[in-house]
Amino acid sequence: MYLRRLFSLHNPLQPQIQLYKSIFSARRIQALAIITDNPQTTTTLNVTHDAEWTPTPISYSKLLSQCCQTKSLNPGLQIHTHLIKIGLENDPKHRNHLINLYSKCRVFRSARKLLDESPEPDLVAWSALISGYTQNGLSQDALLAFTEMHSLGIRCNEFTFPSVLKACSMKKDIIGGKQIHGIVVVTGFENDVFVANALVGLYAKCGDFLDSRKLFDQIPDRNIVSWNALFSCYSNGHFFKEAIDLFQDMIITGLIPDEYSLSTIINACTGLQDITQGRKIHGYLIKHGYTSDPFSCNALADMYSKVGDFEDAKTVFDHIPNPDIVSWNAIIAGCVLHEYFNLGLELFLKMKRSGITPNMFTFSSVLKACSGLGLQDLGKQFHSILIKSEIELDPYLCSGLIDIYSKCGEMDDAQRVYDMMPQKELIALNTLLSGHSQNGNDIEALSIFSKDRDRIGFNEATLLPILNSSASLQDVYVSEQIHGLSLKTGFQSDPFVINSLIDSYSKCGYVERAKMVFDESDIADLATFTSMISAYAQSGQGEEAIKLYLKMQDLELKPDSYICSSLLNASAILSAYEQGKQIHVHTLKSGLLSDVHTSNSLVNMYARCGSIDDASRAFFEVPEKGIVSWSAMIGGLAQHGYGKEALSLFDKMLKDGIAPNNVTLASVLSACNHAGLVTQAKTYFETMEGVFGIKPTQEHYACMIDILGRSGKLDEAMDLLSRMPFEANASVWGAVLGAARTHKNVDLGQRAARELLVLEPEKSGTRSLLANIYASVGLWEEVADTRRLMKDSKVKKEPGMSWIEVKDRVYTFIVGDRSHFMSEEIFKKLWELMDLIREEGYVPVLENDLHNVTRSEKEVLLLYHSEKLAVAFGLIATPPRAPIRVKKNLRVCIDCHTFLKFVSKVVTREIIVRDINRFHHFRDGNCSCGDYW
Repeated sequence: MYLRRLFSLHNPLQPQIQLYKSIFSARRIQALAIITDNPQTTTTLNVTHDAEWTPTPISYSKLLSQCCQTKSLNPGLQIHTHLIKIGLENDPKHRNHLINLYSKCRVFRSARKLLDESPEPDLVAWSALISGYTQNGLSQDALLAFTEMHSLGIRCNEFTFPSVLKACSMKKDIIGGKQIHGIVVVTGFENDVFVANALVGLYAKCGDFLDSRKLFDQIPDRNIVSWNALFSCYSNGHFFKEAIDLFQDMIITGLIPDEYSLSTIINACTGLQDITQGRKIHGYLIKHGYTSDPFSCNALADMYSKVGDFEDAKTVFDHIPNPDIVSWNAIIAGCVLHEYFNLGLELFLKMKRSGITPNMFTFSSVLKACSGLGLQDLGKQFHSILIKSEIELDPYLCSGLIDIYSKCGEMDDAQRVYDMMPQKELIALNTLLSGHSQNGNDIEALSIFSKDRDRIGFNEATLLPILNSSASLQDVYVSEQIHGLSLKTGFQSDPFVINSLIDSYSKCGYVERAKMVFDESDIADLATFTSMISAYAQSGQGEEAIKLYLKMQDLELKPDSYICSSLLNASAILSAYEQGKQIHVHTLKSGLLSDVHTSNSLVNMYARCGSIDDASRAFFEVPEKGIVSWSAMIGGLAQHGYGKEALSLFDKMLKDGIAPNNVTLASVLSACNHAGLVTQAKTYFETMEGVFGIKPTQEHYACMIDILGRSGKLDEAMDLLSRMPFEANASVWGAVLGAARTHKNVDLGQRAARELLVLEPEKSGTRSLLANIYASVGLWEEVADTRRLMKDSKVKKEPGMSWIEVKDRVYTFIVGDRSHFMSEEIFKKLWELMDLIREEGYVPVLENDLHNVTRSEKEVLLLYHSEKLAVAFGLIATPPRAPIRVKKNLRVCIDCHTFLKFVSKVVTREIIVRDINRFHHFRDGNCSCGDYW
């Protein structure tokens, strides 16, 4: 069927063929070939029956010449048969015409047979054969024929050299081409414009643009073909700017471009993404009357589509009288490029209705449109059409099918398409690996890469999904292997590979190795800095992230929305309020606040830096509030103890038609927890699945158990734990242990501690809390045993640490810290504060201190807790009445909480402390938590 369709392309010749068949009858062939001398009818072949007429050799020559021009093989065969019958087959002119005809029609065996049977084959015969080989893409055969001809002593002329040089160009055989160039010089044809044009094309296509330009400049009478040859070579070699500059030079000479010149330069403008220059060339098209030329119009539509002016592309397309498949492909590809997926599919249907048959390029664009819209079923329909049609599934089409199945989550179908490919190609492998990685099939991605790497090969694009999968699996061994491969192959110089390596190492917990990749890279662009800053931010190293940002500023690299978002998150981790405000200023100056991710990060930063008022203002300025925006603000209010306000905002979110997700509901439960709203929490928890369609996760259960436990409903909390549909994790048992500590329940505390020691044996907090429970009920022997076990198991208690930001610098304090350069002033300030608050009624809370020392010694130890040191430093180093913001890595102890309430009163300052659970705003002797934390 496919062959029938191909032969149907020759329909215009069928009447001639039938005419010739009627002339060459079985009895007798009589032909009258009348080729008029009228220039307008020189291509018209009229054949009539005339019994009185006898053909002449000249008539046969003209008849065969017409067959060559139209590539009419069957009539030529019949004329050849007739020449044999009448004994004229050995006539040199007839033989040369037949060699030419057979060569053009790819019947090389017959052409070569005629040449070999010729007693003295001349240059015309050899030239016809060489030209036929070249025109049909058989460059090696053309060069072998030339070598044989040359060995026979037959000299080339201006008609033979261009074919031979073109054959060298096709093979990119610069050595052979230079040898033939030498023959051209020796024989004196170097000044012939056609030979010179072929030489220009040869050197350019072989990548030797300097010699190509020298030859071009030496052509005495350059014609439009000369210029077009160089335009084409520059454009095909991606030397787009050089092609455009050369075009300007031609215009200066006064030579008028033709449609080929203009369409080639339009393609160069497309390659440069230079719409300004493209519009100028469009002007030349209009000026010289080539607006109806299909090649130029198609090039214009393609240019406007690819450089970002889809409206002009559509206008050009609409003015094409009879758009062909190239026109349709250009406009459909433009739709897909600009994500007008629906319009692309509509145009495809319109093209089908116009009678144009789609090809592989059409389907490639259409599959991308289906992928962009997530139309899996439509993609499957196109797949069926491709299978039924005779379009060969090339690697690009297979990649398109793999891509749509991958984006729709149908990895089995994607894998099936890949497996059915007769010959696997790298582009399909890369698409499949990306699909597996994006769908969380990380093991499959690594397995396929391991299996097909040696057989198919790999490139930079192959390594990216593999590094992404190793990051997801947190498998540093795979990251190291890919790092080694990138070093061996030189792909480590690729910025995308560098960024993926940084991301992979950091997500595997090896930030120092990520930093090593960053430091060893010669690329200091925005993307690489963004990757490293994100790595620091995600690993909690906010100080390093901010330092790197300052270094980036020294290099005058302008931040984008992603890097600002990462920096805001780093500031949030550090509670670096002043630094966060500066980044806020940068986002304003850069016009990045319109980006929703940056706006959400701003809300989160202010909330986590203790300024809920700033967070609220940032929230109301978010351009398009999505679920992330609402969740960030609700979570911020919850952390600051504004439980009722958080629930009120949640109700407003629901009224605005925003559906909550897991994170939102966790924030809602957290708000209830911090405000002690047990009844409301139970209502939200019990209706999660029924009202919102969200099944409770471990986080939701942990929060609900914490709420019940802290309110004293320990039995109810344990009942809920027993009804969980999955095994309790460390968060759940941590909530139980916290409730046991709050209510001094030793048995429950021991049970929770046993479970936690199995789940997280390396964490010291479990035994510390258990010792705290023992101390609260006076079981000092058990306290000592617990501390001894910690020592024997080499589990070190996490030291209490606090951070405070002063003048863009973050200062760190640990308990009893004397390393600070202002230690003397800090300790002096603490004793001053102690005297002041004792007068106000402060009494140290010693019950939970585990040290077996005297009361006075315990008071001194409590006085040197890290948050107290940080607050004392803040009072010294910050302006009067300025809020003091401190972050702590552990829960604030009861004594520090009491101490800070009194301090806020005597110094008339707001003190904001963010501990591991929540924020405490100390004002005028009170705390925002209401002593419930």
